[in-house]
Amino acid sequence: MKLQGKTALVLGGAKGIGKAVGLALARAGATVILTYHDWPEEAAAMREELAAMGGDHLAIKIDLRDPAAVQELFSTLQARYGALHILINNIERGGMPIVHGHYTPEQWELEMATTLRAKWWVMRFALPILKKNPEAAVITLSSIAGIVGRSGPAGLIFNDGYSAANRAISSFTETWAREGSPTVRINELMLGFFATRHAEQTRGWGLLSAAQQDAIRNHILLKRTGKIEEIVAAVFFLLQEATYMTGTVLRLDGGYVLGGEGIPPMPTGME
Repeated sequence: MKLQGKTALVLGGAKGIGKAVGLALARAGATVILTYHDWPEEAAAMREELAAMGGDHLAIKIDLRDPAAVQELFSTLQARYGALHILINNIERGGMPIVHGHYTPEQWELEMATTLRAKWWVMRFALPILKKNPEAAVITLSSIAGIVGRSGPAGLIFNDGYSAANRAISSFTETWAREGSPTVRINELMLGFFATRHAEQTRGWGLLSAAQQDAIRNHILLKRTGKIEEIVAAVFFLLQEATYMTGTVLRLDGGYVLGGEGIPPMPTGME
């Protein structure tokens, strides 16, 4: 897939991963729409950077938990640009136990509405527009919480509802890939511990003790957390190179899921 001239919608673009992916796509020649909801100072900085790049880029403030607002978003995009070729479905809450403790009813509802249902509503309105193109691609960002749950050293960062929501996203990925075929490739990028997501530059990471942070790093086979530029590289691979991949979960976690259990030396055996 050539990115030059494509129209790309990137959710969660105020800061961190969403912003980095959106600006990288703009530099590659795509027309980019970045959404944001809160983080007013960061959103203002993002809007300035996007405007400075020139072109017909757009930043939109929207509450993606509201189906009516999501429908209006896609009506606006279709009227302004006429087409949508790329969707980066990047929205979540990630209620961390180290921050919030036990779920309250309100926190539980917020988790499901943001991490799970908003992604579904976005795809409901995006897919008919994406399917009008001979070539389109969707990447949904998810978390290894869907595999490991609230267990081990990650249990201070991954909450029950967040983990359940991310496991459900993988089911959505398979359904969406079937619905989008044959012209829309839909894949899932499952993330481990990265700066601005689960690790450094998050409130929860800062509340962990040094020993708790080290326990997470030591559980990762590569013994470090990930960098945002590594996520951007994976996104570009899925968009540009993985032209025969759809309905697939690409895990980018430095080996966290495999960590924690060492392999013992091979015994000599009896014979």
